[in-house]
Amino acid sequence: MKKVFIIHGFNGKPNSGWAPWLMGELSKNDIYACALPMPAPDMPEKSEWIKTINVAVPIPTEEIFLVGHSLGVPTILHYLEGLDQNTKIGGALLVSGPYTQIEKESYEKVNSFIDMPFNFKLIKNVCKNFTIIHGDNDPNVPFSDAEYYSAKLNCNLISIPNGGHLRGGEGWYELPQALEALLKMTKNL
Repeated sequence: MKKVFIIHGFNGKPNSGWAPWLMGELSKNDIYACALPMPAPDMPEKSEWIKTINVAVPIPTEEIFLVGHSLGVPTILHYLEGLDQNTKIGGALLVSGPYTQIEKESYEKVNSFIDMPFNFKLIKNVCKNFTIIHGDNDPNVPFSDAEYYSAKLNCNLISIPNGGHLRGGEGWYELPQALEALLKMTKNL
């Protein structure tokens, strides 16, 4: 059975923003979906967040798909880096993910997730498909971060006009582009 696991961002909650809508839409397509409650979202620890995915996905397969928002993006990339190179998952949808350090007070914990370069060769070896979605005017994460990830992962980048950081607090309670990208990934199996 195809399964989607959603990883929220810094200060996020598992069932906020567009996550509940996305889970409902995926369910209508016979795809199991759940949003993982990441530990201490206001004081995130990289190892604990990666462990949370490992617990939820004890046996990664090509029927597993990951969705990350904001800090969930580097969390997913670190998780993929750590998988056995004979493992394959179906795909990853990366939304509003930071790559460069965020120059804001109290973002030290966030920056610890992106303080070292990713091994994109390892990441692409274990994951079949990537799609990136990013607001063209994100106040927290520059659009150039999305362009960087898109180039390194050799994948489609979907720009959302006036999308901001694509979170519920900005009115994003549905994200049709995410559903479309996931349905396309799940059909590519």
